[in-house]
Amino acid sequence: MNRLQLAHILRAACQITGDPNVLIIGSQSILGTYDDSVLPPTVVASMEADVAFLDDPNRLKADAVEGVLGEMSPFHDTNLVYAEGIHVDTAELPSGWRDRLVTWDLQSSAPATPWFLDPHDLVVSKLAARREKDVEFCAALLDADLVDLDVLDERAPQLPRSGAQVSAWLASYRRRFGS
Repeated sequence: MNRLQLAHILRAACQITGDPNVLIIGSQSILGTYDDSVLPPTVVASMEADVAFLDDPNRLKADAVEGVLGEMSPFHDTNLVYAEGIHVDTAELPSGWRDRLVTWDLQSSAPATPWFLDPHDLVVSKLAARREKDVEFCAALLDADLVDLDVLDERAPQLPRSGAQVSAWLASYRRRFGS
């Protein structure tokens, strides 16, 4: 997925729900900080964007987005990308993540006001999930020097459940690559 494709998802999600405050939580959240042209191919390989809303306690907005923009929808067939509507509690995130959200200045996402996870919050969250694809995603960002290992070390203990496991993975990465 590239930034223009994500902007299309953001516009559509905003139009479906009437809520401009669209939050991208999953791997495509990295596009809020970096242009797809500087990201390793592994990082932009997904055709799915995890779409949430800052105000969606009953997950009604996420469900509406999933219904219209989801996998195997006409939107997916036409655009070759899709949205998975999720709740903000789906991901394990470090404390203070809301204060570190980032946005972009791309007008192509208007009228949405897009929000993205800080890249370091994204990486520790992905490492907490411990899926192979997530670990590869995180390693690619580290290998490309797009996230700072010291900042990740600071954020890992802020995870509510998986801080110790994430810290252990980071220590192992540091030993292997001498960072």
